[in-house]
Amino acid sequence: MQLGVFGGTFDPPHIAHLILAAEAYAQLNLNKVLWVLTPQPPHKRNQYITPAADRLAMLKAALGDDPAFELSRVDLDRTAPHYAVDTVKLLKRLHPDDRLIYLMGGDSLKDLPEWHNAQEFVAVCDGLGVMMRSKNEIDLQALESLLPGIRHKVQNIRAPVLEISSTHVREWIAQGRPYRYYLPAAVFQVIQERNIYFDLIKM
Repeated sequence: MQLGVFGGTFDPPHIAHLILAAEAYAQLNLNKVLWVLTPQPPHKRNQYITPAADRLAMLKAALGDDPAFELSRVDLDRTAPHYAVDTVKLLKRLHPDDRLIYLMGGDSLKDLPEWHNAQEFVAVCDGLGVMMRSKNEIDLQALESLLPGIRHKVQNIRAPVLEISSTHVREWIAQGRPYRYYLPAAVFQVIQERNIYFDLIKM
């Protein structure tokens, strides 16, 4: 099988996340998209992150019963640090006969040379599904000089450009601004019930 690996903090998961995953599923002929919730992202050590239990509840609500999506506990069930290269290696052990396509945005691809053990990460991934804003957004030739072999693994995903980020959603909630329709209805419900993000402006 071909499995997409969609890792992130998902703080909160919003409609752009779901659109990217759905387009990747369709365009890359994936059998399933594995959503990997990262409890403690190494690059966000100095930032406040919503407790993993709340983010897990929101992510489960976002995925619902869609058969194309599956929650993976590969990072939730291991101790930090949670580097992507280790996540993929663990998933390889769990799915030894499958191809793993790591999903990311164009900004992440640009920053990939700065990731922990980036060359090994490229080597262990069977492919990289990348949502780019434009055809010439990434200089793959320059990236290839830094991470040999990456050019042949990148697969473009075409999707509408939505200017939505989890950071913006958190800010809008804390500021009392409209945010409901940037989220799946079930995620909005979890946020309301658990009172998530409303006190962030005080922190």
